Amino acid sequence: MHRRIFLLSPARCSGERANLIYSERAKFPLALRLRSGEATLGETFTFLSGLYFRGKLAYAQRFASPQCVWVMTTNQGLLPPHSPLTVKQLRRMAAVPIAIDEPRYTRPLMRCARQLAQEATDAEVVLLGSIASGKYVDLLLSIFGERLKFPSQFVGRGDMSRGGLMLRAVHCGQELEYIPVAGAIRHGKRPPRLLPIKRTNSGPSATSDSCIAHRCS
Repeated sequence: MHRRIFLLSPARCSGERANLIYSERAKFPLALRLRSGEATLGETFTFLSGLYFRGKLAYAQRFASPQCVWVMTTNQGLLPPHSPLTVKQLRRMAAVPIAIDEPRYTRPLMRCARQLAQEATDAEVVLLGSIASGKYVDLLLSIFGERLKFPSQFVGRGDMSRGGLMLRAVHCGQELEYIPVAGAIRHGKRPPRLLPIKRTNSGPSATSDSCIAHRCS
C-alpha cells in the first residue's frame, strides 16, 4: 500500500483576524505565544483561516502520520504544522503574495516539493486546497505529475464548504475519494449544502479498525 502525503494550502496572513494577532494590545493566548515563539504554524493558520484550515489540518492529522503532513507557506516552501512561529515570521509571510510570478513564493515551494518528490517516490500526494486556481496546482503538478491528487468532492465547493466536508469526514472516520489533478474537471456545479453533523449522547462515533486509514510509514 502506497504512502499518502497531504499538502495543505496556506492561510491568509493579513486581514482582520491577522490584525488581532499583530496588535501589541492583544492578550489572548495565541498572540502571547507568538510573541514568545511558542506558537505553531498549524494553530496560527487555524486561527487566521477559521473553519477551512481547521478542517484541512484535522483531516490530514486524522488520516496520516505527522511526517506526512505539510503546510504550504508564502516564503518558506513546505513546513510541518508543528513548526514554531513568531509574529515577526508571520509578518514576513504576510508580505509575500501567493502568485505564479512571485519568486519569493514559487522558488521555496518548488524546491521543497522537488525534495519531497525525490524522498517519497512511492507516495501519493493529496492537495487539500483550491484546485480551481493555478497558484498551487500548476506548480505542484509540474513536479508530482500523476501522483498529485485531490478530493473529488471539492469540485464546486467554496472554502467553508470544503472545511465542513473534511470535518465531517474526520467525525465519521471515512476518507474522501481522491482523483488525479491532471485531466480533472476542477470547476463544477455547486453541490447541495452540507447537512448538520448528527450528535449522539454516546459521544464521538466509534469506528472499527478497518475504518482507520493507513498510516505513512
